[in-house]
Amino acid sequence: MQTVEVVRVTERYRVTIPLSVRRELGIKVGDKLRVRVEGKRIILEPIPEEPRNPLEDMLSILDKPVDVDAVRLVEGSWSED
Repeated sequence: MQTVEVVRVTERYRVTIPLSVRRELGIKVGDKLRVRVEGKRIILEPIPEEPRNPLEDMLSILDKPVDVDAVRLVEGSWSED
């Protein structure tokens, strides 16, 4: 089903994306939209969020690189059982 809504342009040239459209497309605060013109139409398209790398997120909180012997840590965890 295609959702159709009417919105008003405010004095600062802003429009509010209706709740029904936000829900249908899963648009949240902070999401990015691509805006393009097609003939006499303005097209807004959600830009999919790039998947985050949890390891990069975790390492980004450190000030300097950490030297870790991952094999030793794993082997050590086996002996704890």
